[in-house]
Amino acid sequence: MSDVATNPAYDIALRSAGPGRWTTHAAREWRNPGGGLWGGYALGLCVRALEAEPEAGGEALSMTLTYAAGLPAGDLDVRTRRLRQGRSIGVWEVEVSPAGVEEVGVHGMVTLATRPATPPFAFAALPQAPAPEDLPSPEHPAGPAHFGASAFERRTLDGFPPRPTGDSRSLAWVRPRNGVWDKALLAMVTDNSAPRAMYALERVMTTTLSLTVYLHARAEELAELKDDFILIECEGRVGGGGASDERSSYWSRDGRLLATSEQLAWYRQMPPASAE
Repeated sequence: MSDVATNPAYDIALRSAGPGRWTTHAAREWRNPGGGLWGGYALGLCVRALEAEPEAGGEALSMTLTYAAGLPAGDLDVRTRRLRQGRSIGVWEVEVSPAGVEEVGVHGMVTLATRPATPPFAFAALPQAPAPEDLPSPEHPAGPAHFGASAFERRTLDGFPPRPTGDSRSLAWVRPRNGVWDKALLAMVTDNSAPRAMYALERVMTTTLSLTVYLHARAEELAELKDDFILIECEGRVGGGGASDERSSYWSRDGRLLATSEQLAWYRQMPPASAE
């Protein structure tokens, strides 16, 4: 068992600070190498906050996060606000800020649902991909890596950072290094793929502006997966004027579509290094 798999720093624990108010401590392990918290952490935090909210009913079904400013590791304040909570559907607002700071760092709109039993149907199909056991397990000798690589094991034929090839589509098998699949981890993994601008341009710097996630799988379906690999299919469509998009699908081995996501990123291309 790896060190990450037993590291308590990867828990997201909330403490009540009054009605609709929570505090938590984001460990340094959640940081990207640039210093700020990985964007997937805020997704998981929003799910955990509403799981702790006594007035909230149902499980996370969809969420849209706007990343207004980077969040640092350390103490954070979380605010939850009910917009509507019915018998089947609830709509909640979640705000995350550095401790003691009024300005919002991440704003989330989350739809909760008590899922009824209805006849299932599907039009999409699991993409063909090599089995995860046939792909190498990446090593990160320099320590924590971008996009939650320290929280998720990712197996793919793509290297990192990606090289511009003219094709934005990628397939990767991913599983949690710490714990088993649940709604929070499924939300977090939607920010695990490299920005699609890296597949089009060299020397790219990017940050997420907004991310919308649809969590199709019910909580009991995720529990059945335990810590098995799921397949991520990701592709970009367009970039320009500093903004680029991407969409992703998340599949179980047996072909169930667990989640889908849409992301808008802000990017810029750095000038080439000057010759000495």
